Amino acid sequence: MPVYEHLLVSSEGPVCLVTLNRPSRRNALSLGLMREAIACLRGEAAGARAVIVAAAGNTFSSGHDLSEMTGRELGEYRDLFDVCTELMDTIQSIGPPVIAEVQGVATAAGCQLVAACDLAVASEAATFATPGVKIGLFCTTPMVALTRAIGRKRAMEMLLTGRSIDADTAADWGLINRVVPAAELRAASLDLAGRIAAASPLTVSTGKRSFYDQIDLGQRDAYARSKETMSRNALAADAQEGISAFLAKCAPVWSGR
Repeated sequence: MPVYEHLLVSSEGPVCLVTLNRPSRRNALSLGLMREAIACLRGEAAGARAVIVAAAGNTFSSGHDLSEMTGRELGEYRDLFDVCTELMDTIQSIGPPVIAEVQGVATAAGCQLVAACDLAVASEAATFATPGVKIGLFCTTPMVALTRAIGRKRAMEMLLTGRSIDADTAADWGLINRVVPAAELRAASLDLAGRIAAASPLTVSTGKRSFYDQIDLGQRDAYARSKETMSRNALAADAQEGISAFLAKCAPVWSGR
């Protein structure tokens, strides 16, 4: 397993745990950290059945590392946001579902990271904000993931005011899936990951890819694409195994084919 400067990577059975490890910088998403995260997600994490993205210390992520955002040329800013976009795209393009485990503050691109993950579990102490408007840099790229997670009016309120929302509000708005006491956070995220890992990895990755393929299409096009995917899925060995096992009232044995 590669050694990373800004990440801690471990496994819990079929689950890959990727921990942002810059607590002294509030886990800011530096270029180095984002490039390592992309490499990890495309590397060892891609072979897991589920992935948990967690963070060391009290802050999940404060967003971009602002020390990398002063006195630069336009091309440098473009490179920075290219890498950030690549990270968010990678989360959604790899086969295993990615779960954000949010123990504390998630702001700006840190909030974007939560919104981009397939699922999210948060501690009662977690808070979420896109406060760029307060420092003259609108959270334009975080807006993309945030709007798709919580809708226009709620996203606009967060983006235009920069105000923070608590974990219960984030769950109510659809930014996260569930809120648990801090002491139960890891157990809750592992439980969710374990439920995913119990299914056929082929079926899960097919379903995840199909979800993102159809989510921004009109209904007619979404059905056209999805019915073809489901037809092909039905031919898979795991689909036939699962259907046969259900009819026989026994547990399926997945082959990943």
